Amino acid sequence: MKDIVVDKTTLCPSARPESEDSVVFGIISGTVAEPHVTYLKQPIPITDELIAKASPVTPAEIFRTAAPCATKACLHFDGEDCRLAKQIAGKLTAVAEELPPCSIRRDCRWWNQEGKAACMRCPQVITDNYNPSEVTIQVSKLAAG
Repeated sequence: MKDIVVDKTTLCPSARPESEDSVVFGIISGTVAEPHVTYLKQPIPITDELIAKASPVTPAEIFRTAAPCATKACLHFDGEDCRLAKQIAGKLTAVAEELPPCSIRRDCRWWNQEGKAACMRCPQVITDNYNPSEVTIQVSKLAAG
């Protein structure tokens, strides 16, 4: 397996799979009521073949993906920080007892901005979640500004 090297790029851990240069760093597992991320040992580049394997559901229902942070082009970015990371760290309940084994942590916007608080909540973040809790809905709306 080829190592993916990211040169000082800050990665958004909630990027859409169709984002340029996106990688899968986790697989969604658990139940519909309580989905969670199972982290991969090594991120995998998104390919058309990988996207096709998600069918008939959306890739974001199955994969957690990261891509270079879009900063000012993202509705969650306030010019300095990621509001989504702030909301997740401040409003969601921690679901991990220790830091998850995340392969993108050193380059992750959420880790670099919010530290352990974001990582302890990250496993519950599902990009295409059709059964979100009220708190998750509130966090998403507040982060969007």
